[in-house]
Amino acid sequence: MAIASLDGKMINEHFGRAKEFFIVDLKPDGTNEFIGRRAVNSLCRTGEHSDEGLLASIDSLNDCTAVLVSRIGVGAKKALEINRIAVFEQPDFIEDALAKLTKYFVRTNYAYLED
Repeated sequence: MAIASLDGKMINEHFGRAKEFFIVDLKPDGTNEFIGRRAVNSLCRTGEHSDEGLLASIDSLNDCTAVLVSRIGVGAKKALEINRIAVFEQPDFIEDALAKLTKYFVRTNYAYLED
């Protein structure tokens, strides 16, 4: 999961403004593990973004099953979902949101989609 955060504590960044994502691995047993930070090029500099920039951001997150953001535009959300990356808008403490999402994924037996 890729988390858009300015400080590593709160989900407080808009998808298009994020300069980095905190990458977390959600485990089937209900635990999670911080993997690291991943730098990306911020999409929204003037309130708009290019399709090429959006595709580059999606490509940089292509190993993630989901993104966790405070806000995201409709077009970016749809583009992520088309690329099989779930989108969760959850302005919250990262720890609290991960606990909720981990329970959700375990309860729904969520699994990676494989080709």
